[in-house]
Amino acid sequence: MTVRTPAPATVDLGDPATFAGHDLDGYWRTLRDEAPLHWNPPVDGRRGFWVLSRHEDILATYRDDTHFTSERGNVLVTLLEGGDAGAGRMLAVTDGHRHHELRKILQRVLSPRVLDQVATTVRANTRQWIREAVDSGGCDFAEQIAARIPMTTIANLLGVPEQDQDYLLSLTKTALSADDEDVDEVDSEMARNEILMYFMDVVEERREAPGEDVISMLIASSIDGVPLTDEDVVLNCYSLIIGGDETSRLTMIDCVRTLAARPDQWQRLKRREVAVDTAVDEVLRWASPTMHFGRSVVRETELHGVRLRPGEIVTLWHASGNRDERVFDRPGDFDLGRTPNRHLAFGYGPHFCVGSYLAKVEIAELLTALRDFTTGFEQTEEPRPIRSNFLTGFATMPVRFAPDRAGLEGAE
Repeated sequence: MTVRTPAPATVDLGDPATFAGHDLDGYWRTLRDEAPLHWNPPVDGRRGFWVLSRHEDILATYRDDTHFTSERGNVLVTLLEGGDAGAGRMLAVTDGHRHHELRKILQRVLSPRVLDQVATTVRANTRQWIREAVDSGGCDFAEQIAARIPMTTIANLLGVPEQDQDYLLSLTKTALSADDEDVDEVDSEMARNEILMYFMDVVEERREAPGEDVISMLIASSIDGVPLTDEDVVLNCYSLIIGGDETSRLTMIDCVRTLAARPDQWQRLKRREVAVDTAVDEVLRWASPTMHFGRSVVRETELHGVRLRPGEIVTLWHASGNRDERVFDRPGDFDLGRTPNRHLAFGYGPHFCVGSYLAKVEIAELLTALRDFTTGFEQTEEPRPIRSNFLTGFATMPVRFAPDRAGLEGAE
């Protein structure tokens, strides 16, 4: 795949095509050094927006709920459309007291203590699927493994029947990105609506027959004595299924691609020279699957000598912050032993990803299974990148595995 470094003046971060076939590392470096608060101008009737590229500015904005809000949308696709229908009800686009209370509800079912049993299942599934792929010699890793681990996990937590999981996966792949060029914004909007309608039906079923799943727990929850409405529950199911699938899936795919291209780092993992937990953080930093999150200005403030006014959009680019030389030594090097590692893959502050523990468990089990069951792997074809201005990664990843016979026999 040929990549090109575009001139900064020609880059439109609102256009998904910008991220297909371009190497933006030089662009981000230029912004960090010369224009840490950059204006992305209006294009074709689409609003302009501010761009933050430095790690410290991103952290400061995440912490500042006085001047910035997420309640008008937190990604470009909704910010540029004028708002998010889930504002004030879905955790990701809710601030203040209600956000705090809703977060407490979700943390109760996504805490490390509660997820111990889930982690056991993740481990068993991951090891089984990796063994099968190694035994067969290879597979499309994106389709046959990375797509199954997170979707199976979050779907089981939500009580989604196994026969519906492929359907939901196809919708999540379209909701905020596209696996091919034929999918447009109308298709993405339809996918988002279908996810909402699917969970509306599930919520109705659970009100009649509650279970032990997250949806039943949400139905039984209240904030300040007021029960969550069906819409509240549905919107947060949407957020969990999208968030629970995309970050882990795209990170896993990128991880395999990156390790296949860097045998020195693979050998560090294989020889147990680096801790798996440390490696997980570097895999997340390197992949940066969610390229940005966004905020709207609610109170006039100043940043880098520029007056930000109410109603303006400010985007926080993890894709740049995770390569900031001011924070990371040799940020362009993939180093599985990197520590400390203050990456932004899960955001920061009040909106730090509520599912971060589960995502790290999934990636850790993948790395462990690869280490145990294969001596190495290689890409057999160029992967196909997704198209999105929010997520980055690949829709396909054909790989060939070399089996570790001792590891495979020892696991039998």
